[in-house]
Amino acid sequence: MNADVLVNQATKLMMIYGPKLVAALFVLIVGSWFINLISKAVSQGMKKAKVDEQLRPFLTGIVSMLMKVMLAISVLGMLGIQMTSFIAILGAAGLAVGMALSGTLQNFAGGVILLLFKPFRAGDFIDAQGYSGIVAEVQIFNTILKTGDNKTIIIPNGSLSTASMTNYSTEATRRVDWTISIAYGDNLDKARAIIKRLCDTDSRILKNPEVLIAVSALADNSVNFVVRVWVQSNDYWDVYFDMNEHIYKAFAQEGLNRPLPQMNVYVHKD
Repeated sequence: MNADVLVNQATKLMMIYGPKLVAALFVLIVGSWFINLISKAVSQGMKKAKVDEQLRPFLTGIVSMLMKVMLAISVLGMLGIQMTSFIAILGAAGLAVGMALSGTLQNFAGGVILLLFKPFRAGDFIDAQGYSGIVAEVQIFNTILKTGDNKTIIIPNGSLSTASMTNYSTEATRRVDWTISIAYGDNLDKARAIIKRLCDTDSRILKNPEVLIAVSALADNSVNFVVRVWVQSNDYWDVYFDMNEHIYKAFAQEGLNRPLPQMNVYVHKD
């Protein structure tokens, strides 16, 4: 009798839950195949849209995970399991995790923004968060800079994506500025001609826009020229340093004096 009762109960359970189990397994198999198909399509779409290679696996993984969670909830619901409480618990757990990892999630979101909109790329020279350097790598959480003296600077993407930043490598050309001083009494036209000659003979200095040489200030101890030229971005520092040296040597050869700060002291004797 006990065996008959067990068989009857098992038969009833199979009659009740068998179709649901088969349907749930079918939905699970088809849903998993469909999720894989969508994930591949999303990955291919991002590849065609030229989304950064570092960002593709993360976005594809997020889409796949969300669809798998939805599939699991649907399958469990088909089996008759009440999902309301489970969803509430899952939401509360997600909220708690989000609050605990708020800084990390902010950096992740910042990394996504940087990789999508690309305000800078690896190899660009930028000034951000009080640091200047060449971008070595843009990671999903941090951006790595290499400074001129070979220091490694790690900047969180959260702050980097929401603050001001200067990218010196965006444009192909840059303007180089100097302030050149001569002493009062020196020949102004002669100094201008020397500077113009040095700029014209440097092949790295572009002819268009034209070189600007103008008197910018009559200072306390000097007459100041402002000199502005345009160069290729890669030549900026070479031209800047070389011209400082050339002007100094040329002024010395032509008898032009670089002024030094002066102070006149008068002594009155009673």
